[in-house]
Amino acid sequence: MSNKRILMITGDFTEDYETMVPFQALMAVGHQVDAVCPDKVAGDTVATAIHDFEGDQTYTEKPGHRFALNADFAKVNPADYDALVVPGGRAPEYLRLNQEVLAMVKHFFDTQKPVAAICHGAQLLAAAKVLEGKQCSAYPACQPEVELAGGHFANLEVTDAVTDGNLVTAPAWPAHPAWLAQFMALLDK
Repeated sequence: MSNKRILMITGDFTEDYETMVPFQALMAVGHQVDAVCPDKVAGDTVATAIHDFEGDQTYTEKPGHRFALNADFAKVNPADYDALVVPGGRAPEYLRLNQEVLAMVKHFFDTQKPVAAICHGAQLLAAAKVLEGKQCSAYPACQPEVELAGGHFANLEVTDAVTDGNLVTAPAWPAHPAWLAQFMALLDK
C-alpha cells in the first residue's frame, strides 16, 4: 500500500466516532490525514458529539471530546490530496453553506479521487451536487436530501457500507469496519 494524503473536512459538533476513528485508523496504516475546518487553523479544536442508538425514534446526542485540527483550512489546496473524508454529525449541516467547502468536495468528484462520507456527511455531498446517479447511504433521515440531489439512497443495515465508483458511504459509525475497508480498497487502486 502506498501512503496517501487525505483531507478530512469537519466542524463543530461533528460526530465523535465518525471523526476520531477514521482519522486515527487511516494514520495507523500510514496515510497522512489533514483535518480542517473553515475559519480554523492547526491546533484549534472542534467540539464533537456522540450519537447513540438507544431505542428512541432517532439517535440521542451527548457531549463528546475536543478534536484537534492538524492543518489550516485557508492553506488547503484539494489538488494536493489523494482522497477526502467527510464525517457526519451536525457539522455537515452548516458546512454545506460554505462555498469553499463545496468547491473542495466537487474537486474530488471532478477528478474521480476516492471520497468516504458517513451518516450526515451526505448533506454536504447533496449540497455540492455530486450525487447525481450515485448510490449513497447515509443516516436514514438524510434519504430525502440524497434523492433530491439525484442520488439513489442505499438503505443498508447500520453495519454495512456501499461503494459506487469513487464514493464510499455508510449509514453511521457502527459501519466503520465495512466503510473503512471499502475506502482503503479504493486508496490501494
